[in-house]
Amino acid sequence: MEQRRSPGHDHWFYESQTRPNSTATAPLVPEAAYIDDRFLLGLQQEATALQPLLSRFQPALLAARDLSQILFPDTLATSLTHTLTLYDRLSTALTVAQVAGVQRLCNHYSARLNPLPGPDSSRESNNRLTQITQYARQLAMQPELITANSISALDAVGLTEPDIVTLNQLVGYVSYQSRVVASLQAMMGLPVRWIPGVTPPPDASAALFTGNDGWQHALKPVELRYASADQLAAVTFCQGIEGLDDAIWLLVHDAQVLYGFATLKQRLSEHFAGDEALAQAVSARVLGCRRQFYFVTDEWRDALLQDVESAGAASPVISLSAQLTRLPDRFSAAHLQPLLNAGWGSERIFTLLQAVAFASWQDRLLMALGETR
Repeated sequence: MEQRRSPGHDHWFYESQTRPNSTATAPLVPEAAYIDDRFLLGLQQEATALQPLLSRFQPALLAARDLSQILFPDTLATSLTHTLTLYDRLSTALTVAQVAGVQRLCNHYSARLNPLPGPDSSRESNNRLTQITQYARQLAMQPELITANSISALDAVGLTEPDIVTLNQLVGYVSYQSRVVASLQAMMGLPVRWIPGVTPPPDASAALFTGNDGWQHALKPVELRYASADQLAAVTFCQGIEGLDDAIWLLVHDAQVLYGFATLKQRLSEHFAGDEALAQAVSARVLGCRRQFYFVTDEWRDALLQDVESAGAASPVISLSAQLTRLPDRFSAAHLQPLLNAGWGSERIFTLLQAVAFASWQDRLLMALGETR
């Protein structure tokens, strides 16, 4: 006989079958579900000394907050083509938050997930949610290991093409969010949580970058003749945005998120001055994204391919970018000190940190949907 699920989800990590208790257990921080700003999760109120900086970046922060409402609304209706439930989305977000290790995000997504009823106890539903969680964990932890078989496994448990695109956007968004939150916590001088014995996954193999096969759709893109008005509007808005040309007709399976993603990308790029390209190339090198890595100048390309650590010893930008990409939960004020010693101001530093954070989203998205091996 299959075990029944209870409506409460008393877990910090996803379990395919929750404890069969009759009484739901409250999350550790239940008030984390009721924060108005679901992107910064209360940091804007705590960071009084950073208010001028946050005001300067308000357009980008508002775009990120709007995306949170799109991806994780209070209520959500499913359809035949969009089958991801709110439970699926929040469970995925919690999984990614736990991989990143940023406790503020874990508290928030756990508290929001807790009161929701889980899927039924059928073997099919259990397999579906397990596959979603395994995929999300892999993409968040070591995206270079996502293959065409990983995408096929999602299709095998009933996810549609729009579902798969949305799932990748969910993982990318929370990866981005976790690094922005970690960056602000470091700028505020907050202590970091250290878990002994936790080893980060290794950087992507340099062999991944020996050839550039171009970017190919891992799923069937939307055809122009079948595109809805919202999809056509999103495609039109994205025309000319660097790095999206090949991917637009695939990402437009979720037109709202694509529009928000492109808006955020535009608003962040307004602050970029030069070092951000190198920072994003470091993210691509660590994660294994060929497409984005080749935007780096020749000056650093060979050094990054040979050894990121050695390159980081020669450049504080590389060292900081690699640390935030690999271990956002261990990113602290100490990692900012070399840039402060070099005369960098808070606005320039925060611009660089956001470039790395956004690259963590963009790299995962492009790798999973166009560089599957």
